[in-house]
Amino acid sequence: MRVLMTGGGTGGHVNPAIAIANTIKRNNPDAEIAFVGTSRGIENKLVPAAGYPLYHVEVRGFRRSLSPANLKAAWLAFVSPIRAKKLIRDFRPDIVVGTGGYACWPVLVAAARMGIPTAVHESNAIPGVTVRRLQHYVDRVMLNFAESAEYLDAKAKLMVVGNPLRGEFGCLGRDAARAQLGAEGYRHMILSCGGSMGAEPINDAMLALMRDYGLHHPEVLHVHATGALEYEAAKAKFAEYGLAGKDNLRLVEYIYDMPVQMAAADLVVNRAGAMTLSELAVQGKACLLIPSPYVTANHQYKNAKVLADAGAALLIEEKDLTPARVVSEVENLLADDERRKGMESAISAFARRDANQVIYTEICRLMKEKQA
Repeated sequence: MRVLMTGGGTGGHVNPAIAIANTIKRNNPDAEIAFVGTSRGIENKLVPAAGYPLYHVEVRGFRRSLSPANLKAAWLAFVSPIRAKKLIRDFRPDIVVGTGGYACWPVLVAAARMGIPTAVHESNAIPGVTVRRLQHYVDRVMLNFAESAEYLDAKAKLMVVGNPLRGEFGCLGRDAARAQLGAEGYRHMILSCGGSMGAEPINDAMLALMRDYGLHHPEVLHVHATGALEYEAAKAKFAEYGLAGKDNLRLVEYIYDMPVQMAAADLVVNRAGAMTLSELAVQGKACLLIPSPYVTANHQYKNAKVLADAGAALLIEEKDLTPARVVSEVENLLADDERRKGMESAISAFARRDANQVIYTEICRLMKEKQA
């Protein structure tokens, strides 16, 4: 079994692909799996770390505003599938699976034209531009949200499967995770981040939380990931606030062991991307969600609102994000064990634990259909 995975740009596209690859390996240890992305995305860190080879295609996303760069993007969108054919011929996959992002466009289009089985997975409630374009080429469009079908035309190709998660999610309890991290001595743990690339408003809010709350509560461990693009600026402010060298305040660029860190946390502060919400649900974590206002149709806010209305999360829009409010909300949540337990129970109801196996079964079925 030879599988080519494609998708990239952000962790929200790469991590589902790694989860699918790992599931294939667990079910079929002899499977040969490789990834295709761009030379600029987070996949260049995450995929090799997961132990898979990574190949590159040259393709770019379109900017929302009028820009000369869109001419280059349009040209690459046209020629990149032609160039991707050589890569496919060299690897000889039995199936090609994409997880969204413009990086998967040329590979899935080329594979479909070559008669190779193809599938794409969409994590978000509102499908991205690439998935909407790919629906007419691929054999199957796998969805996390049933509501996503409203935005797609190829109804016969749609299948609701949930979100694929790395197998480590949900495997560790809080105490075991704390022991693994050497964090048993802390009363509470806060885990925060704003996406793989970073978000300046969230970084500013979390650094202020460390300064105004964490410095005065050494019994609370706070781990914050700044994202790759924002790390140096955040690190400078971290030092300016006098936070460097404090054992309970930790600043990192990216969290590579997210299943363990999340399992150990009492409270998670994050964006509201579909993958993040699925991880939080499987782990059963109380959370403060700050949706990105820069995504298609404001879908992160809609995702977060569903959880907030169910008592499963606290929602703060970025426009309402102030240091004073963040400190107040976090302090109140950490002081109220019963409220956190209620949130943990409510968010656990949103977990779908069979997604990985359902996706693997569908991949095998598509291969058999093509072979027949």
